[in-house]
Amino acid sequence: MLRVLENPLYYLDNFQGVLDWISERYADLLSPEETRFISRFALLPLPSRALFVRLVMRKGCLFRASKLNYEEIGDTRAAALPLLELKWVELDPAISLDALFELLLKPEISQAFQLAAPLKTARKAEQLEALREQHAQEQAFSAWYPASDDVLYRIDNQDLCDRLRLIYFGNYHQDWSEFVLSDLGVYQYEKVEFSSQSRGFGTRQDIELYEVLHQCRERFNEGVEPADVLLQLGTLAARDAHNPWLASRREKLQFQIGQHLEKCQDWRTAYRAYADCRYPGARGRAIRVLEKDAQPQAAYDRLTIALQAPESEAERQLLLRMAPRLRRTLGHPKQPAVAAVQAVRIDLLLPPPQQACYVEAVVQQHLAQDDAPVYYVENTLLNSLFGLLCWQAIFKAIPGAFFHPFHRGPADLHSADFYPRRSGDFQACLAQLDSGAYQATIRTTYAAKAGIVSPFVSWEVLDDGLLELALTCIPAMHLKKAFERILLDIKSNRSGLPDLIQFWPAERRYRMIEVKGPGDRLQDNQQRWIAYCAQHAMPISVCYLQWQDAQQ
Repeated sequence: MLRVLENPLYYLDNFQGVLDWISERYADLLSPEETRFISRFALLPLPSRALFVRLVMRKGCLFRASKLNYEEIGDTRAAALPLLELKWVELDPAISLDALFELLLKPEISQAFQLAAPLKTARKAEQLEALREQHAQEQAFSAWYPASDDVLYRIDNQDLCDRLRLIYFGNYHQDWSEFVLSDLGVYQYEKVEFSSQSRGFGTRQDIELYEVLHQCRERFNEGVEPADVLLQLGTLAARDAHNPWLASRREKLQFQIGQHLEKCQDWRTAYRAYADCRYPGARGRAIRVLEKDAQPQAAYDRLTIALQAPESEAERQLLLRMAPRLRRTLGHPKQPAVAAVQAVRIDLLLPPPQQACYVEAVVQQHLAQDDAPVYYVENTLLNSLFGLLCWQAIFKAIPGAFFHPFHRGPADLHSADFYPRRSGDFQACLAQLDSGAYQATIRTTYAAKAGIVSPFVSWEVLDDGLLELALTCIPAMHLKKAFERILLDIKSNRSGLPDLIQFWPAERRYRMIEVKGPGDRLQDNQQRWIAYCAQHAMPISVCYLQWQDAQQ
């Protein structure tokens, strides 16, 4: 149930809270401009502070006074005066014709330019195109539209406020809406007790590097030549060597650029992107690109080295798939194939549903029995049970893991040292699966943490009935094996789990079922989970569904 925000100035309180938080924890990293802004903001009249925050939180940087109507602020033109004096807001800025068209309605455009038929009734896009050639220069809003009694403001320090938001959150994808959604109860976050020394950035250089990386990503997304972005990323490698988190972000972007170049079949540039990248998967991609670029010997040499110490199950799977092709191309003797692990196979021939629905739902309905219910869970159930059992370890307040109140999970969740830094805590959690204490822990956490955001627990799927069936029917040893594999590679192994799970509560047993419709095939991560489950005698099946009409 959503809460009601009784304080009309909630957004101002939230903004001030961010400034106070930054002042307490990051004072030594702030620029003189940022320090002056924080101190001056507190001295402004309340209506001016409220108006400024309203502008910061709105989209864009241009605002018509007539659109700024806030009951709790009152006269917004009067509230703007102190902001104009500080030059935080500019009055009547020069703007382009395109910007003007974003601000005006069609009747206002007709009045401003004295349009006559047929242009007066044309679409805005057509009006803009017709006027663009003769109105190429920027000019003040009042010059564009002298008949209007409205005024235009432009906020001039949005970049500074965005940087303060970056310092607070440690990223650009979280914004001011986090506070509102939390206040309304849409999202609830775990309260982690961390010290005032916990922060996302350790030096001013870290902040500046993050901003440069963000600019590189923006340039790549905007279509800048990938090789140019790669060149700029290369200059950052020596600067972020002291910060594994920033280095990982740079390598992730480099990996994504390599993927783009690979899709464009620019093999040489893609190889350079992958070869100098330590992001998981880059080494295997580099070998694959060499193969596609007709360099089988170079590819095979690198593959042989990589197979001696694969970085993950996913890389080993990729390398073993490439090896026979490369050996054949190079004329090497054929090696005996290793038989793939086969799951129990279920073949179904069913009439197509009368209404469109997912094949998983068709199989779920067909297999379900009164004494053997079937649930669609995919990646949610085992991850949720893991998250409930290991809640304390996941949310342990260790340096660098949490540094503001809106973390969905630890900041280092996907880092290589996530598990090693908490190994003792996770071992203690998993030891409960040997003693039998795990069921009480999972139930207690489920009740105490209901609705709190977690990187593992899917509250929208997990309910009392499903939880009890899982605890009754899935043996503790099977849970332990599944949890150990999740911890082995959290990023890769949280996915690929079977679509359905069926329980026989009277017999205290279960089976997991991956569903494949006509023409569908097992994905790599699904094959890895199937092989792992088969290795540890965890019941898993693959159901291949065909429609009866297709057989006639």
